[in-house]
Amino acid sequence: MSLSWMGLTELAGLLKAGKLSSLELTQHLLQRINQADSTLHAMTEVYADQAVALARAADQARSAGLPLGALHGLPVVLKDLLDIDGQICTLGSKHYLTRRATQTSATVERLLQAGMIPLGKLHMTEFAFGGWGTNPLMGTPRNPWDLKTHRVPGGSSSGTGVAVAAGYAPIGIGSDTGGSVRIPSAFNGLTGLKVTFGRISLHGTGLLSWTLDSIGPMGRNVRDCALVLDALVGPDSRDPTTLEQPLEIFAREPRSVKGMQLALPAADQLPAFMDPGVIAAWQAAARVFESLGATIVPVRLPDWYFNLSLNAGRIIASEAYSLHRAYVNDVTAQLGPAVRHRMQFAESFAPGAYAEELRTMRELRRQFVEWFEPYDALLLPSAAIPAMPVAEVDEASPIPGYLTRPANYLGLCGLSQPTGLVRGLPVSLQIVGKPFAERTVLSLGQAFESATEFHRQHPDLSALGLD
Repeated sequence: MSLSWMGLTELAGLLKAGKLSSLELTQHLLQRINQADSTLHAMTEVYADQAVALARAADQARSAGLPLGALHGLPVVLKDLLDIDGQICTLGSKHYLTRRATQTSATVERLLQAGMIPLGKLHMTEFAFGGWGTNPLMGTPRNPWDLKTHRVPGGSSSGTGVAVAAGYAPIGIGSDTGGSVRIPSAFNGLTGLKVTFGRISLHGTGLLSWTLDSIGPMGRNVRDCALVLDALVGPDSRDPTTLEQPLEIFAREPRSVKGMQLALPAADQLPAFMDPGVIAAWQAAARVFESLGATIVPVRLPDWYFNLSLNAGRIIASEAYSLHRAYVNDVTAQLGPAVRHRMQFAESFAPGAYAEELRTMRELRRQFVEWFEPYDALLLPSAAIPAMPVAEVDEASPIPGYLTRPANYLGLCGLSQPTGLVRGLPVSLQIVGKPFAERTVLSLGQAFESATEFHRQHPDLSALGLD
């Protein structure tokens, strides 16, 4: 298998055995980026010199026989809302095109402490506010699964989805406020983990919603996501929301799925805009779990479950407007019209509406905890349709985040993983877990991978001269 398509675990094995150096791997991936990104437009900045220097240092540490962690010397790519002291961080906006960070995010700090090598920053939906992945001012990355038609990459972690799917790096970092890890993972055939709010510090992260934001890995398989999760989790006094989380190790022997109770909603509860191929893949995935010894329990979700997409949208708009109000109404500010409109939506809210929405959220979380109690996880599609052409996008459409936003609103975790191709484009399963139940969703994801090969599929990039 080409280095471009190997996951972290495979690459780490080669490094440990002396069959590959971090420098060789880094140079290989930088060359791939250089060859492909004029077409795919995933990168905002490439840290070529810094990456080579870090790779040489990683190899020296390995040669010296120092004790090294599982991620030492392995490359990673970063969504452009993670500050790195002294580096430009745009948050996907032309308004911040010259914004230079004066701190380093907790996420980047911990990746560097683990010995990882950042290759560069990635495009994203402006301010992380949008599920299609479009960005009219900074440019929309091209989904690598179709090199003839410019299809949506999924947002808001659009560049992360494209970069990892195209083999720029074995793993990337995204963020998820309403599906922004899970949606681009679904559209690009990746595995993406949405963690429980408070798992990973948001210090030094450009926020969209301080109530719903989370950082998450996007990679080739479940174990790789677990390895990165282990590096990122833990208390951080600079982000008090992280201080009360349970401490766990995630990259270890997964739990058995035998006897697990998996809730499978009735198909008639899904929205009318669902693609039949997506529904078929989702139901087939449920049968895989059943063959592995899990119990599939037909359920009816609370009638209000999918309405939470709108509820979450009101919180996101309110908090985004608060963060960006200094310039959102300035017609001279270089903001994309769709994102500007989404934030201005908050201006229509009645006084007290935001506080009332937070009160409602707490009550619905209580109700859902009761509904969810008999089950280990909930099975849903990650996205209602495969990636559509950019030219056909309706920016006001609820489609991209309709199936994912409720998990953020309810304080849940979730894993998105590929379940095959529909008309040559990836489709995906969403395993939704209880708060701080990442080990459960990761175990289910690993069991699914053990019985299928969908996570090994990758796009054909031969037209770009790549393997």
